[in-house]
Amino acid sequence: MGPTKRGKGSKIMAVADRSGLPVAVDVACASPNEVTLVKSTLDAGFLPHAPERLIGDKAYDSDALAQDLAEEGIELIAPNRSNRKVKTQDGRPLRRYKRRWKIERLFAWLQNFRRILTRHDRDVLNYLGFVQLGCIVILLRRCL
Repeated sequence: MGPTKRGKGSKIMAVADRSGLPVAVDVACASPNEVTLVKSTLDAGFLPHAPERLIGDKAYDSDALAQDLAEEGIELIAPNRSNRKVKTQDGRPLRRYKRRWKIERLFAWLQNFRRILTRHDRDVLNYLGFVQLGCIVILLRRCL
């Protein structure tokens, strides 16, 4: 998301299921790294149970995140960063990384709503409410 009237921008963190439908969504400031926002995004989920696997890009390649998710029973699938000394992914689970385009499609669906595309709301809770409303509309369109 681009800059707003009040700051550098907002970051929408989302978790989607295997068909690309939203499972969890959260809004945060654009400054922090995505690794620090994963826990709050999973806590803001729409379903009572956590996903079995979490597929992310190279920004999610963190030993601390992988350990925290493993304690909760979630497998982290993320390609290794180029500067990583000890490789943690052997390639077999990375075949699932090809499905990461479905989360990008979810963000494209969310950007069809003008109220979400450009943040005009001063309060982050109002903006989060509209993002959640957009997710509800996406779920209703796909399920009905």
